[in-house]
Amino acid sequence: MGLLTAGWTVVHLIVATSLLPLYGLVLGFHALPGVIAQQVLRLPWVALITHGVAALVACAFVPTMAGRYLMVAVLFGGVQEGVSALTRYRHWEPWRFFLSAAATGVLLAVPMWLFLAAESLSGWAAILFVALFIVGPVAWTAVGLGVGTGLTRAGITRIRR
Repeated sequence: MGLLTAGWTVVHLIVATSLLPLYGLVLGFHALPGVIAQQVLRLPWVALITHGVAALVACAFVPTMAGRYLMVAVLFGGVQEGVSALTRYRHWEPWRFFLSAAATGVLLAVPMWLFLAAESLSGWAAILFVALFIVGPVAWTAVGLGVGTGLTRAGITRIRR
């Protein structure tokens, strides 16, 4: 995941500079490491640890983004772990993953609006910008759940459903 994160930086740059309303969809990609780890392992701390490892690997390839990678790892992994802890690590149904994804999107929308000066966007673009900060992590969570389920079906995990 760290190599994918490093490579995904190019997409971040392109979208942030030319297709800003779509940035939430691109940033939502960072939900993947924790979702896959929790879906496969179903243990405390795996989301935060997996996000941290992915961030450190990405830092080795794009050191100028180190602060951003680590901040995103803490935010995404922290929210995923927080929702898991609130459910006492007993609920692994999709709703729990989507709840953490939507919460992460809401937490990201406001600071990213300010950081990227999104107030200069037209009305429809501003609405799209905010909406995709919620839809992005939710969509990438669905992808992560699919990958995790596929890994489980392939016998990569000790969890049997």
